[in-house]
Amino acid sequence: MTQNTMTAFQVDVSDNVATALTPLVPGRVALHGDSAKPWIEASENIQEGHKIALMDIEEGQDIVKYGVRIGRAVRRITEGSWVHLHNICSVYDERSSHLDAVTGAPKDTRYE
Repeated sequence: MTQNTMTAFQVDVSDNVATALTPLVPGRVALHGDSAKPWIEASENIQEGHKIALMDIEEGQDIVKYGVRIGRAVRRITEGSWVHLHNICSVYDERSSHLDAVTGAPKDTRYE
């Protein structure tokens, strides 16, 4: 693996997202873990530790990681896109839909 190789990790073959192990930019990303395919094409910048869609995910469809449902798409997500608070909501924490997608700070709380 060269130093410039972008990588992501798929925990379970049934997952429809993988976690970026390196910062991702548009281009080929090597998939590691329990993956049915060796690579995916990233369509946008994705921070290390964030999720990339392994397939098209329709609005209302489950987000599956670790082989379990962790969230639901609030809009259509295309293969290779960033999967985060701006396009999913948690099925465990209703408040997640009120958090800033980049900072994670609550958007529904006023600080004075």
